[in-house]
Amino acid sequence: MAMPAQAAALAETGAPGNMGDVRRSNLALVMGRIARQPAGVHLTRAHVAATTGLTKASVSSLVVALLDAGLVRETGLNPQGERGRPGVGLELNPARAVMGMEINVDYIAAGVTDLSGTLLLREVRERDNRDSEPGPVVAALAALAASLCVEATGRGIQIVGGGLAVPGLVDPARSMVLAAPNLGWEGVPLDLAALLPGSPLGVALFNEANAAALAEIARRPAGDADFLFVSGEVGVGGGLVIGAELFTGPAGHAGEVGHVVVDPGGTRCSCGGTGCLETVAGQDAIFAAAGMAGLPVTRSAALAALLSALDSGDPGARAAVDRAGRALGVALASTARVVNVGSVVLGGHFAVLDQWLRAPLLASLEKYAPGKFTPGQLTVTAVGDPGALLGAAGSVVRSLVEAPHLLQA
Repeated sequence: MAMPAQAAALAETGAPGNMGDVRRSNLALVMGRIARQPAGVHLTRAHVAATTGLTKASVSSLVVALLDAGLVRETGLNPQGERGRPGVGLELNPARAVMGMEINVDYIAAGVTDLSGTLLLREVRERDNRDSEPGPVVAALAALAASLCVEATGRGIQIVGGGLAVPGLVDPARSMVLAAPNLGWEGVPLDLAALLPGSPLGVALFNEANAAALAEIARRPAGDADFLFVSGEVGVGGGLVIGAELFTGPAGHAGEVGHVVVDPGGTRCSCGGTGCLETVAGQDAIFAAAGMAGLPVTRSAALAALLSALDSGDPGARAAVDRAGRALGVALASTARVVNVGSVVLGGHFAVLDQWLRAPLLASLEKYAPGKFTPGQLTVTAVGDPGALLGAAGSVVRSLVEAPHLLQA
């Protein structure tokens, strides 16, 4: 029987409720069920059918589609929990991966993760990107990504897409950096296709602190679903997590704790304001206050020198970190009054300096927001330095799990 004209039109436009939508929804349901399994646990088709409510015939058809797309693979017979003949186990295909990338003020980085989020490869290259044209920076990152692609290919791994984290306000839909003051970029479109040419999913754009916060979500203790992630780099970024979901606000720019004013009579910030947190607690501000400004050293060497000075009890270094801790406390106290987060996670140099930063930070929090945070609610990152690229990569994987049809032939 011929399909009615209206139904045919709806099918062609992908309107809600057509058979294509139902199949895509069920494909995502099956993919998500397989993806949520802990390492070493392999569901069979019968397990998937029983836990999703789909028929065994539907699950078998959907699994074939996922196998053909290379997203899952069979692992052999799995006798656990089934009567009669054991079924064949299923798992995410370790031969498919995504790439997380990061552009920051003084380095670029890239890393390859499998679909379960395990970091397989990573490389960081120090590079001064201040006031650089975007083209050469993207080209340098593309070269780094290409080298990791070659290494991944040598291991039999195909990279299907990626995510890029940048320290600034971004518009992912237009692949544009709206404002990244410490890079000197404003209203800058990025050629994301150049980073992973030919990849099926392309490259998605993220704010650096938001991406790092996403990486923290899966690694927080059970029940810790509300937290503010604070990223300490040359600038200071923030990612706000509520109910285990990243909250970015209507325009996607919520959580910018680095530009909370902590010193109204202070110095000019790169954002154009005055007295922002990053003018006191950003890397450059701490190095300057510790008497290390202008030294011709790399970021890692500068941090190492600061740590050495702190270890030796250098008064200038201690005073600089104390001042940063107090200012961070003011910003967090103000933020906590507006958004009722349950805890704070410190990343970047705040995590590195935790041993010296914690006491002035806690004292400041107690002064300006008494009883709001206990010492146990102030923790350091569980992910570490790769947080931004892991979060960017993980978000791409999550999108793929929710829409596996994107990789179907």
